[in-house]
Amino acid sequence: MRGDNGDFPGRQARRGAVAGKAFGVVVLGGYGHFGRLIVERISGIGGCEAWVGGRDRDRATAMARQYGARVLHVDLCDPGLAERLRSTGASLVIHAAGPFQHLDLRVAEAALSAGMHYVDLADGRAHVLGIDALDARARALDRLVCSGASSVPALSGAVVDALRPRFARLQGVHVGITASAQAPGRATLASVLSWCGRPLPRSGPGVGVAHGLQGPVRHVFPAPLGTRWLLDCDVPDLALLPRRHPDLAAVRFSAGLGLDLYQLGGWLLSWPVRWGLLPDPVPLAGAMQAIAQRLAPLGDGCSGMFVSLSGSDHDGRPLSLCWELVAEREHGLYVPCAASIAIARALATGRLRARGAMPCVGLLGLDDVLDELAGLSVRAGLREDAGATTR
Repeated sequence: MRGDNGDFPGRQARRGAVAGKAFGVVVLGGYGHFGRLIVERISGIGGCEAWVGGRDRDRATAMARQYGARVLHVDLCDPGLAERLRSTGASLVIHAAGPFQHLDLRVAEAALSAGMHYVDLADGRAHVLGIDALDARARALDRLVCSGASSVPALSGAVVDALRPRFARLQGVHVGITASAQAPGRATLASVLSWCGRPLPRSGPGVGVAHGLQGPVRHVFPAPLGTRWLLDCDVPDLALLPRRHPDLAAVRFSAGLGLDLYQLGGWLLSWPVRWGLLPDPVPLAGAMQAIAQRLAPLGDGCSGMFVSLSGSDHDGRPLSLCWELVAEREHGLYVPCAASIAIARALATGRLRARGAMPCVGLLGLDDVLDELAGLSVRAGLREDAGATTR
C-alpha cells in the first residue's frame, strides 16, 4: 500500500495556488462533524477563502477565527437564503449540514439563484439520484450542481472507474466502509436509522432483496485494522454503478463502526423494524449517539474502506481485485470530505469545466480525491483475490 499520501504522482500540478481573485467557498454546516474539516482544508488552499455558514453565530465565529475564515450567519430554511449566499460574493456552496435522506432541493436552488456552484456530501439515494432535476437550470446558468461528493458515490465510483479497464467483463462490485469508534454525528446516525430494517433496492438480476443493517459480512483489512464486521446499507452506488457499468450483475454496499458491539446493536435493532414492531427508529439517534460517545474511548482510531471488483480479464480468465484504504489516528474523518475539497480546488483553478446537475460520479479521478488527504495518516493499495478478504 502507498504510504501517508506523500508520493502520489502529479501532486504539485494539482495542488498549486489559485491565481487571481480569491475563490470564495461557503461551507454550510461549517462547524459540524464534517464541515469543520472542510473549512480547515479549504482554508489551506492558496487563493481560496472559506466561509463558515450556520445558524449558531457563536460556533461559526469560533470556527472562523481558528482558520482565518469568514462567517455567514444563516438558516437553511430562511426564504432569503439565496440573498444571504449572494451577499458573500463567493463562488461555491458546499452543503455539509445533513442529514440528507429527506432533503429537498431548496439549498441547491438557492445556490443557483445566487449565481453559485453547489456541492453536497449527501449519501441518500433519492436525493443524489434526484439532483439532475436541476440540470437544465444549472446548464443555463453555466454552473455545476453536484450531489454525493463523499466516500460514496464519489470515491467509490472513482475507484471502479480506475480499475474498470482491467476487466473485459465486470460482474460484481462490493463496497465497504468501516469507521472508527468515534461517535458519528446525530445527522449521520439519523441517516442510517432511516433505512434500518428497510428493504434495499435490488442491485442486479437474480439478486435477492437485502435489508438495512442486516446481512453481516466480515472483511480482513491490512494491519492495523484487521478483521471488521459490516452490515448491508443503502447508498446511491446501488443504483448509480449499474447505470454507469451496464454489465454489472451485482452491487453491494456494507458498512460498520470500529467496535463489533455497534454492529450487533444495529443488527438487533433492524429486526423489530423489519417486522413492523418499530415503525420509525430515527428518534433513537440522540440516545444512540450518547451511547457511542461513551464507548468511543474503547476504539483504536482506525477506519477503512474497500472496493472489491470481480469479473473476467481480457484473456477470459477470472479476475478479482480489492482496493483498500486504511486510516489511522482518526484521520478517516477526512475521507468523506476529500471529494468536495477536490471539486472546490478544481473549480477554483479552472480545471473542472463540467456544468449541469449530476451525481458526483465521473467528475474526479481517483488521485484527485486521494491528493486531498495529503499529510494525513491515510494510505491506499490494491491486492488481488478479493474473495479471500471478504466473507
